[in-house]
Amino acid sequence: MQITGTLINYYFHCKTQCWLHANRINLEDNSEDVRIGKVLHEINEEKNKNTEISIDNIKIDKITKEYLVEVKKSDSDIEAVKWQVLLYLYKLKQKGVDRKGKIEFIEKNRQKKKIHYVELDEVNERELLEVLQKIGDLIDLPNPPPARLEKHCKKCAYYEYCFI
Repeated sequence: MQITGTLINYYFHCKTQCWLHANRINLEDNSEDVRIGKVLHEINEEKNKNTEISIDNIKIDKITKEYLVEVKKSDSDIEAVKWQVLLYLYKLKQKGVDRKGKIEFIEKNRQKKKIHYVELDEVNERELLEVLQKIGDLIDLPNPPPARLEKHCKKCAYYEYCFI
């Protein structure tokens, strides 16, 4: 299975969520937060006509001369988004396109700034390849890892699956 930006994001956010999504157990259609994120994405897409780009198994929100831009609703899990952007930068690099990463948050709740920058250097690339291997190993497991109740779980589309 090819690893998508969503899967790498979920891997850093929650291993159980990553496994469930990768194994086609999709409960996100019932999630208000997911719907809001999709609407915000559609609004952004409409505002910046034809900026989303699909390459292989990834969808990039926007590319400028200098940046690959990823737009997110909230800054609630910047580490997960960072690795998602690193995956996109890696995929572009494989196609001969070098860019820096720029993450734009619509809502700024936890971070001090609305824009964060990411670069795919040798260290990040080596770590990314290790992460991709770990994700592959995770999603090949016969069962999901046990759910761990965290404070962000109550807003998750998989909450009922994991804890009820």
